[in-house]
Amino acid sequence: MTRAIMIQGTGSNVGKSLLVAGLARAFLRRGLSVAPFKPQNMSNNAAVTQDGGEIGRAQALQARAARRAPHTDMNPVLLKPEGTRGAQVIVQGHPVGSLKARDYTREKPRLLGAVLESFTRLSQTADLVLVEGAGSPAEINLRAGDIANMGFARAAGVPVILVGDIDRGGVIAQIVGTKAVIDPADAAMIRGFAVNKFRGDISLFTEGERAISDLTGWPSLGVVPWFEHAWRLPPEDVQDLTSVQREGGLHIVVPHLGMISNFDDLTPLGNEPDVTVEIVPAGQPLPAKADLILLAGSKSTIADLATLRRNGWDIDLAAHIRRKGRVLGICGGYQMLGRRIADPDGIEGPPGTVEGLGHLDVETVLRPRKRLGLTTAQHATWGTPVSGYEIHLGETTGTDCARGWLIVGDRREGAQSPDGRIQGTYLHGLFAEDAFRAAFLAELDTVSDLFYEKTVDHALDALASHLETWMDLDRLLALAAPSAQSKS
Repeated sequence: MTRAIMIQGTGSNVGKSLLVAGLARAFLRRGLSVAPFKPQNMSNNAAVTQDGGEIGRAQALQARAARRAPHTDMNPVLLKPEGTRGAQVIVQGHPVGSLKARDYTREKPRLLGAVLESFTRLSQTADLVLVEGAGSPAEINLRAGDIANMGFARAAGVPVILVGDIDRGGVIAQIVGTKAVIDPADAAMIRGFAVNKFRGDISLFTEGERAISDLTGWPSLGVVPWFEHAWRLPPEDVQDLTSVQREGGLHIVVPHLGMISNFDDLTPLGNEPDVTVEIVPAGQPLPAKADLILLAGSKSTIADLATLRRNGWDIDLAAHIRRKGRVLGICGGYQMLGRRIADPDGIEGPPGTVEGLGHLDVETVLRPRKRLGLTTAQHATWGTPVSGYEIHLGETTGTDCARGWLIVGDRREGAQSPDGRIQGTYLHGLFAEDAFRAAFLAELDTVSDLFYEKTVDHALDALASHLETWMDLDRLLALAAPSAQSKS
C-alpha cells in the first residue's frame, strides 16, 4: 500500500525542498521506493526530464535523492515568473501559456485535475510519496482554489507536517499563528510540526518546543540544526544563490540579474576548492580582479539586458575584455553577448529589436517554440564528452557560430570570438561533467580533481543522516496515510 505525507512550511524558504530531499534519501536507505511530488512550484530554475518536459529543479534533486529519473508527474504545475507580466504556466511538463496572477487564480480549479492525475500516476510507482507544499498555508487570501497546500492535501487526503524556520526568528509565532488563522478543517490535516535551521544549543529550545505542542496540540517531530553542507547541493530559489568565497585561486564573477534562471550551472564551480564564485548584487560594480565573467541564463533576456546596462555592468564587462579577461554566456547570457536580439512576436514584451552587448558576432531571434531536451555533446577541440540540457526560446546565428566550440551530432553548438576568450552556449549542465570542467578550468590555469556527482551524492547521504539524527522518522512514516492508489 502506497503511503504519502506532505511537508508544508510556515513561509517560503523555510527549507522544505531540502527536507524532502533528505527524507527521500533516508527512507530509500530504509528500503522503501520513494517519489517526490510538488503540486505547484514557482521557479525559473527548471530541469529537463527524460519524458521531454520540465519541472522545478528542486524536484529533480529530490528525484536524485530517491535514485529515480525526474518525471513531469513530480511537478505537474510549474510557474515561471516573467517580470511584472505574470508567469508562464507549465502543465505536466509543457507550456500552456502565460497568465497574470488574477487570471491564474481563475484557472487553478481546472489545474487541480491535472495535479491529482499526476499524483495518482506517481503513487502507483512508489511505496512512499513525499509531497512538498509551496509558500505557506497561512496565506489565507490565496486559499480559495488552492492547489499547492491545503487545497491539495484535502483533495488527495494527504496528512501534513508543518515546518517552521527558527533562523529567521519568531518560530513559535510562525507555527502557532498558522493554526490560529487557517480553517479548522485545514488545521485538522496537520499531524505534527518540526523546527528547522537551528543554530546553537538545541536544549535551550526545549521549552519552546513544548509550548508549540501545548498551544497547537501537534506533536513535535524534531528540531533540526542548520545543515552545513547545503551549499554543496544545487539551489532552487534565487534567494539561495550566494557567493562562495575563497582566498586565492580562480575568481569567477556572476552579475545577479533580476530574472536569472538555471543558475545551478554555478554549483559545480562553487564546489571547486580553488575557485571563488562571486555573485554581484545590483548596485555594485563587477570587480576588476575577475578571471572569468559568467552571464547566466535568464527567463527574460531583454529585460535582464536592460538591467545589466542600468547597473553599468556593460561598461565593467567591456573593461574586463580589454584586460584580456575571459567571458562565458550561457543561454540568455549567450544571447546578450551578441549584436542584437529580435523579438518579432512580442514574447518578452512589445515586439521589436534591441542592441546586444556586441562582443560576439551573432544575433538572436526569439521564437514562440521552446527548444527543450537532454543533449549530449563533445568539445570541438578537446574531444571531451559532455551531457546537459537545452531549455530556451530563440535561434542564434552569425559568423562566430562557425567557431562553435561544442559539437552536437553533426552541428556546431554555441559561438566564440576569434581569440576564443568570449564564448556562448545554450547547453546547461556542462560543468557537472568532471572531465569537461577540469579541461575548462585548465585553460584558466586551475587544476580540478573534484568528483562533482560523488560530492552531491555524499551531501545527500549526509543530509539523510542529519535528519535521521534530529527527526523522529519512525513517527513521520507512521503518520503517512495510504495514498489514492496502491502500488500496482
